[in-house]
Amino acid sequence: MHKRRIVSAAAVVALGPGLSACSDDDGEPAATDSPAASAPAPAPSEPDSEADSESPAADSGDGDGGDAPAGGEGDVAAPGTELEVGDRAVLPFAYTSDKKGTIAVTVTAIEKGAEADMAAFGDKAKGMTPYFIKMKVENVGGTDLSYASLKLDGVLEGGAGTGVVLIGDIPGKCDRESAPREFTTKGASYETCSLTATKSAPVTAAQFDEGDTYSDSPVVWAN
Repeated sequence: MHKRRIVSAAAVVALGPGLSACSDDDGEPAATDSPAASAPAPAPSEPDSEADSESPAADSGDGDGGDAPAGGEGDVAAPGTELEVGDRAVLPFAYTSDKKGTIAVTVTAIEKGAEADMAAFGDKAKGMTPYFIKMKVENVGGTDLSYASLKLDGVLEGGAGTGVVLIGDIPGKCDRESAPREFTTKGASYETCSLTATKSAPVTAAQFDEGDTYSDSPVVWAN
């Protein structure tokens, strides 16, 4: 029911303040066939040279990441699991081919921003209302996931995807943080935020849809 829409490059809005990479989560250049905002971005504070990769499938070896999760505390959330904001889900996760493991994600808030917050993204963001998906990420499997980065997608009221891909963040309101260097042991945690936006219905949920197992049946947190 909560499937992410596949959007064209024209729907991509790139390069806002706090941008920490020149590619999206799938390693693709952002909005290469359409103009993007050109606001300067500060240098990243942590190494982040490797591109994101899709997560391995849960309970099988068929996902893009290859192996099933290495195990950890609690049962891995089944595809299609529906949760409320504040709930914790254990998930398989792969950042690169050699950074795989099991994480737990707790969506702590889905906050509505103001259209003015999108000013740094330029004309392509006019009329968009941002939403801030705030979360806590824990290392459950105890594998080395240092400097890894996780992004959740927004879901509109009614279950559709937003149709918008944003690359960057809004400093002080939605800061996308990578895992710290010490994110290598069981129980390590950090907090981060995924930025999403819409021109139509409000964003009422967030979803994890990484890897083949979850792409058609995401894990969803709803307000």
